Amino acid sequence: MSKSPKQIHLAAHFPGVNNTTVWSDPRAGSHIEFDSFVHFARTAERAKFDFLFLAEGLRLREQGGRLYDLDVVGRPDTFTVLAALAAVTERLGLTGTINSTFNEPYEVARQFAGLDHLSGGRAAWNVVTSWDAFTGENFRRGGFLPQEERYSRAREFLTTAGELFDSWHGDEIVADQATGTFLRDARAGAFEHRGRHFDIHGRFNVPRSPQGRPVIFQAGDSEEGREFAAAEADAIFSRYSTLAEGRAFYRDVKGRLPKYGRSADRLLILPAATFVLGDTDAEAAELAREVRRQQVSGATAIRHLEFVWNRDLSAYDPDGPLPDIDPDPGEHTVARGRAQVRMYRDPLATAREWRELAAANKWSIRDLVIETGNRQSFVGSPATVAATIDEFVQADASDGFILVPHITPGGLDAFADTVVPLLQERGVFRADYEGTTLRDHLGLAHPDVRAVAQAGTRAGGPAERAAS
Repeated sequence: MSKSPKQIHLAAHFPGVNNTTVWSDPRAGSHIEFDSFVHFARTAERAKFDFLFLAEGLRLREQGGRLYDLDVVGRPDTFTVLAALAAVTERLGLTGTINSTFNEPYEVARQFAGLDHLSGGRAAWNVVTSWDAFTGENFRRGGFLPQEERYSRAREFLTTAGELFDSWHGDEIVADQATGTFLRDARAGAFEHRGRHFDIHGRFNVPRSPQGRPVIFQAGDSEEGREFAAAEADAIFSRYSTLAEGRAFYRDVKGRLPKYGRSADRLLILPAATFVLGDTDAEAAELAREVRRQQVSGATAIRHLEFVWNRDLSAYDPDGPLPDIDPDPGEHTVARGRAQVRMYRDPLATAREWRELAAANKWSIRDLVIETGNRQSFVGSPATVAATIDEFVQADASDGFILVPHITPGGLDAFADTVVPLLQERGVFRADYEGTTLRDHLGLAHPDVRAVAQAGTRAGGPAERAAS
């Protein structure tokens, strides 16, 4: 008897945090007006996706002391957007990236508990830390902590937030009008936390929400991030786009769960994925090439090269050869707040490698940036893309994907209309929601506050913000 195929989890990332988004395309809309968020969320819900995901940036990026406006600049506050979307959707999960370096546990726990109530149990938290002092300049503390301190604070932050969520068991409110009794337990919401980073006590003022705790996401690939995911997270994002890399990551992270008393189905692995669809595979491949050239304008190519060269290269022609000068390996970076800077630990070696590639292929600066940058994860006809997604999931390279379209807000429409029905025909994706909460959609149990208290809090630490 053959086993049933795995069910695929799909989610939608509202784009706009890097040059994946082609904001200059005539079809592109606002990243601030609420109508864009509504269109995107309703498309995801119409397609029966698990959740919508919002990334977060706490400072605008700069390059050469000026705002980097080749990406989309700015976005409304995450909680404001998600709370508003809760009113115009019914089942779609609402996931927000909230930083543990600059916020306080009481404030964040209150916001997520409130969102979970307002949405009927659809809230999720992508727990992140900040990695740069540049972002910290916006905050009172100066914000920058060494890596081990960021992880230490984040671990205690998550522990403390969990204690606040669990300070209500869920059965305290009786609201008996006949007797005038509102609370069964007059100590409801009482908490006390004495720790290295937080020393707080009082009463949490939001009763237990439908999910008890928001679904916890983790976004990093470091050793610390993988351990946190295995210990505490409900889902982890992955950056691996090939079948072999995906399967290796999947085995590694899932293999860490038993030592924390967790089974493999307690953690979902969900890579981000871009896509281009066409009537045929050939047409989609041609469209994908056009999209990559839209994503990397001449100005974007020069700015990207400056990440490595750490110099002002504005005088160079993006359609000409690479600079003949070497990168400046100094500590100061011309690109502030961009995680890509951390990708090039040895800029001199990267420059040598890129020069060799450019010479061998007769590439210009722009050609090089396009060819060495990320390609779309799925390119092809709807049938090809559906088959490829299914292959990844059935081969245990992922449990599903978080889709990132390059057009906002309508870039998800074609996928919802053409690929999702094919996955449903294969019997690997739901035809309708079977539950009401995000935990229901993801197949995750609702936490039992008393069981959590008895088991104690497991150790772990969230990974750094995976800024784009």
